[in-house]
Amino acid sequence: MSKFEFKAEGLSDLPNIAKNLVESLGDRTIIAFNGKMGAGKTTFIKSICSFLNVEGVVNSPTFSIINQYETTDDEIIFHFDFYRLESYQEALDIGVYDYWESGNLCLLEWPERVGKLLPEECVYLEITEDELSGDRIFKWEI
Repeated sequence: MSKFEFKAEGLSDLPNIAKNLVESLGDRTIIAFNGKMGAGKTTFIKSICSFLNVEGVVNSPTFSIINQYETTDDEIIFHFDFYRLESYQEALDIGVYDYWESGNLCLLEWPERVGKLLPEECVYLEITEDELSGDRIFKWEI
């Protein structure tokens, strides 16, 4: 198992971290982003989507639960925000397993809301804030 840790002193560091994450995934397609409110989950997902050449606007699917993006290479990316879900059943009702088993990249915000449904091959990425500097720390294992 490989461990990755990067520090972002500002937004300009995010593209390099996004590149490192995507290149480390191998055949894994499901990434669960953990971090408190305001940690930068959506901002980092925008950097990942930029690296992957997503066409159009990338924003948090807080109310729609799922956004679908298309890259210039005709790849599909699914972006989930489970913050508003009140039960596992709601996730099942929207067909999360169909998305996760599609082979497309799936980026999950607030994955703890669907924790027991997450597949074993899920990559867990944690974003924390250095309390002294305000820098963001990104960690994941593969």
